[in-house]
Amino acid sequence: MSVRQPPKTLGDKINWLICHMWPPDIEPAASDAEVAASLRKATGEDISRSTIWKLRTNRQPNPTLRTLRTLATFFKVPIGYFGDGQEAERLEGQLTLLVLMREGGVDTATLRTLADLSPEGRQMINEMIASAARMERHRSSGPSRNQADQGRDESR
Repeated sequence: MSVRQPPKTLGDKINWLICHMWPPDIEPAASDAEVAASLRKATGEDISRSTIWKLRTNRQPNPTLRTLRTLATFFKVPIGYFGDGQEAERLEGQLTLLVLMREGGVDTATLRTLADLSPEGRQMINEMIASAARMERHRSSGPSRNQADQGRDESR
């Protein structure tokens, strides 16, 4: 599951949390039963394997408040993350940024340095990131240089 793709359904949100926000001090779960056991051990709340499965597969779109609180506590996210609307979108953006920073190796010192830059300096960094992203998209969408050169050689 991509970090950048915003989750659309409650099931998508829960799956995204399991994939990207699993607590580092808890062994990753390989099944819904293990997710349920980890929730129970960490929070003391008993949520069944079948409830986890129903939530993850969108077969239970209206969980109880207790279930949402348990998930929010376990993943250390605000309960508003599970809702709809602007608040949920804002939280999704913040969590995505957090995961990208953690998985991308951006540390606190780098963030402090960015915060200390002038608005012009931050804009320059923003433009460099956008340029790198365009270059990567172009590189991944077009044929490789070797394939292009090979095609030219064969047409001669």
